[in-house]
Amino acid sequence: MAIPSIPPYRIPVGPFPARVDWDLNADRTALLIHDMQQYFIDAYQRDQEPMSTALSNMVRIREAAEAADVPVIYTAQPGDQHPARRGILRDFWGAGLVSGRDEEIVPELTPRDGDIQVTKWRYSGFARTDLRQLLAHHGRDQLIVVGVYAHMGCMISATDAFMSDVAPFFAVDAMADFSRDEHEMAATYIAKRAGLVLTTDVIVDALQSTRSRSISA
Repeated sequence: MAIPSIPPYRIPVGPFPARVDWDLNADRTALLIHDMQQYFIDAYQRDQEPMSTALSNMVRIREAAEAADVPVIYTAQPGDQHPARRGILRDFWGAGLVSGRDEEIVPELTPRDGDIQVTKWRYSGFARTDLRQLLAHHGRDQLIVVGVYAHMGCMISATDAFMSDVAPFFAVDAMADFSRDEHEMAATYIAKRAGLVLTTDVIVDALQSTRSRSISA
C-alpha cells in the first residue's frame, strides 16, 4: 500500500530549547540515516520542501561524516514482511514495503563500501536490532539522526539512543515528516526531553572542526 502524497511544507528551524550543552565530536559520534527508502520518499515532491532541503542537507552531513571518519549507519525496512514479523504494525500501516524498488535507498544516499546497514522492524532503529552493540563496537556514544519521518522513527530512535546513554543530535533541517506541525513537535520534544536539536550548518561545522583538529595534531 503506497503512502498518500505528503503536501509540501517549510521545515521548522526553531529556535528550539537547549537543555544540554553537548559538543558534537566526530571521534565520538555516528551518523544514522533513517529509512531513506524509495517507498517512503515517493510520497514527497522532491523539488519542494521539505524534501528538497532535507535531502540535500542529508547529503551534506553524510559527506562531512565520511570525511571525518564517522561511521555511517543506515536503517532500512525489508519488503514482503511475513505477518508474524509485521505484527500489529500492519494494523496501522498495512503490509508495508514490497521487495525490490521499495526497499532501495534513494540514489543520492546510496550506501558506500564500509557503511553499516541495519534491518529495521519497528519505529525505533534500536528495536529488535543490534544498533546499540554496533555503536559500542565503534566506541560511539553520540548519534546524529537524519531521515524520515521526524515525529516517528527519527524521534523515537533519538529517544531510544538517550535511554541507552547515547547522546542524540537531531538534525532538524535534514529530515522530513508528514506535516510542519508534526516535524516541529518532534524537534521540540527531543530538545526538551532527550537530545540536542541542531541545523545542518552547525553539524557540518562541528564535524569539520573535529577533523581539522585531528589533522593538526
